[in-house]
Amino acid sequence: MLKMLRSKLVFLVSFFIFCAVPNGTATEGGSERLVPPELLKGAELEILWENKLPIKKGESLEQLFILGNRIYGLSNRNFMVSLNREKGNVIFSRPIANVGLPVTGLGLYEGGLFSIAGNKLVEINPESGTERSVKRLEFGVACPAVRNGSYFYVAGTDRRIHIFRSEDKVQVFEVAAESDSIITSIVADEDFVVFATDAGDVISITPDKPGKLWQFNAADGIARPIVTDGKSLFAASKDTNLYRLNLRTGKLVWKYQTGAMLEKGPVVTEGMVYQYARNEGLSAIDKERGKLLWQLAEGVDLLAEADGKAYVITNAETLVVMDNKKAKQLYCVNLAGVSRHAANVADSKIYIADKSGRIACLRPVKNR
Repeated sequence: MLKMLRSKLVFLVSFFIFCAVPNGTATEGGSERLVPPELLKGAELEILWENKLPIKKGESLEQLFILGNRIYGLSNRNFMVSLNREKGNVIFSRPIANVGLPVTGLGLYEGGLFSIAGNKLVEINPESGTERSVKRLEFGVACPAVRNGSYFYVAGTDRRIHIFRSEDKVQVFEVAAESDSIITSIVADEDFVVFATDAGDVISITPDKPGKLWQFNAADGIARPIVTDGKSLFAASKDTNLYRLNLRTGKLVWKYQTGAMLEKGPVVTEGMVYQYARNEGLSAIDKERGKLLWQLAEGVDLLAEADGKAYVITNAETLVVMDNKKAKQLYCVNLAGVSRHAANVADSKIYIADKSGRIACLRPVKNR
């Protein structure tokens, strides 16, 4: 078994600007549109499609997942709806777990969905939502499972990663960090697996046996998720640092220090890393140099990027458009009632929803 007040010139975006709210703005749970089209024109956005997820009255939409060419909505009663994310039509809608069971993550591998429902590793048919296979686990689950072509990697509350053959779900080995700490996040490839812990370990192992490739140690726990991008891995730590590591060697490329414990992993795009920190908002960091470009105090998450612009959701129920190169705020759109979103790094489409299940896909007008 493996045991293994900075002084920077910062562009701080002031958020005290007016976001117009026209008559007819939708209220959550109401019958009007999620976002009136006229509200989007100033920000050069348009509605590509809208839909209302078939969830029952009194039930609420809790999570959105973007996987491949689909977007999935999961309710608080474990009812899942799959939509084609280009057109918004429903592919399937059905319960994927009993009410009250925790559903931990949703993954996609070569067209097949998988998740952890309660103490079961479940493979799901992406066309019907029905179960293809179920593996009962003898342990609780600490974070979402991942897989490659040969194995599933499932982190247990027993502080170990359990490795199951993908073909028959037979466990072949398990690993743990030398710190014997809870695993917070895993990424898997055909050539390596990397996992992080709440003690600050970031460890790369061989995918088919318990052999350590490298280890990096932060001073405190690593937030979920860790993110791979090309030859790099990005990890946000409670020690206030965002780390960029060489994925093959584990060596530090750069670190960016925030002023807060990081409790959420970064969003990584082609040229940028977006990191949320409590009381600081969303920071946009140059991916190559690790230097801060701008910081939006009310920013919560990236929605999408397009043509050098970042579309940001805020805790004031607004959408802010930022010019990344000029570190300048361009537009502000009122999104009153919008409380659910999914960060999209695949293209420029924006996905937003409310608790009642109204969902919309927006896109920049110039990117048709």
